[in-house]
Amino acid sequence: MPFHRRIKFILWIAAAALCPVVLTAQTTPAKSSATPGASTSQMSMSTDSSMSSMGGPTDTLTENILRHTTSGTSLDPNSTTPPMLMQMRHNWMLMLHGQASIVEQQQSGPRGRDKFFSVNWIMPMAQCNWASSQLTLRTMLSLEPATISGRYYPELFQQGETAFGKPIIDGQHPHNLFMEIAMLYDYKAGDQTLFSLYAALVGDPALGPVAFPHRASAAEDPLAPLGHHLQDSTHIADEVVTGGLTWHKFHVEASGFHGREPDENRWHIEAGGLDSWSARLTVAPTNDVTAQYSAGHLHSPEAQHPDEDVLRQTASIAYHHSWQSTTLDALALWGRNHSIGTPTNSNGYLFEALSQIRGRHSIWIRIENVDRTTDLIGASAPPEESVIGRVQAYTAGYAHHLYRNGWSSGDLGAQITSYTTPALLRSQYGDRPFGVAAVVNIHLGK
Repeated sequence: MPFHRRIKFILWIAAAALCPVVLTAQTTPAKSSATPGASTSQMSMSTDSSMSSMGGPTDTLTENILRHTTSGTSLDPNSTTPPMLMQMRHNWMLMLHGQASIVEQQQSGPRGRDKFFSVNWIMPMAQCNWASSQLTLRTMLSLEPATISGRYYPELFQQGETAFGKPIIDGQHPHNLFMEIAMLYDYKAGDQTLFSLYAALVGDPALGPVAFPHRASAAEDPLAPLGHHLQDSTHIADEVVTGGLTWHKFHVEASGFHGREPDENRWHIEAGGLDSWSARLTVAPTNDVTAQYSAGHLHSPEAQHPDEDVLRQTASIAYHHSWQSTTLDALALWGRNHSIGTPTNSNGYLFEALSQIRGRHSIWIRIENVDRTTDLIGASAPPEESVIGRVQAYTAGYAHHLYRNGWSSGDLGAQITSYTTPALLRSQYGDRPFGVAAVVNIHLGK
């Protein structure tokens, strides 16, 4: 049996064993005597040299990595406090978190559309610790193939992947049912030295920042950034293997994975060889700041351009800070795709921020400046993709917290997005189209 198929077989067994246990065990949050904002040592999962801590900020980059609360091996700042339900079962810490957004989206202009849909994901996890090592089993699931009809939801100027054999334009595709099935192993060689291995049937290679569904700075915004396919679209990739080394404030990783983006069948797991690679350097200069630079070679990522390989580069700085009654999460991000063998370069710039005030209000913004290509023209687009202009998008939103209990919280809000249209597309979109969305957000975790 080929090596990659053996790995796949082992991971399938682990996932099959893990999912029923986690899904049935997470009905109540873990009891803890730790106070809010407790350090990692106070939140340890066992009395034996436990390596991992959930539910509070961490003191070091190593401890942050061992939480494994984002997709793949990407990292929020150390001081971030991810919402999580936890429960000890024998030697295993079982965990669960997730989010569902119910959205009514309406857009103006000749190409604007309206739709009622839901974006959602849930992440069950299990961790077991020994004196100097940790095993994490994790899966991530989404019902978006059922809650987003027509294979995409409307989003002006968005592009990437296909629906019914045609490129998706002015829309965002749903995530797969299986967003991640992964196993992570960490070995602690010293107080601030860590070796890590990540292997996934479906997962997130070391390329880009934390993917937008899991970023704290985007937790209330239900729509995908326009720069998604320039910045973090590899967060669902097939057959991912990543090795990492952490030393003090530095984390270096390298990945091999299958570069083709998921096909239109969102209900299954695809197969493919390790034909693409990436590398990432992450630095945590303070507990409130994490910065990363990454680069990767993607083999034939787009089904509509099968002969086109892409070199992707990304750089980002993430920030989190908590005051007595207010938190702020922010991200500045650049992503670039270079179509190898052509002069085509596409750049995307993003700034987003979310502030939560007194546990009752959420205010967020997102600003983007993104290159768009000839795929937006539709059926009359030339066979070779090229950049035809740059779109600016400005989003502002507000939500009021409806409730909060021991296992979830709910918010009701709305946002508006205004776009600046490049000259070549004004006849199709209008000068300044806009979109509005009413949203109910449900966050699973505490």
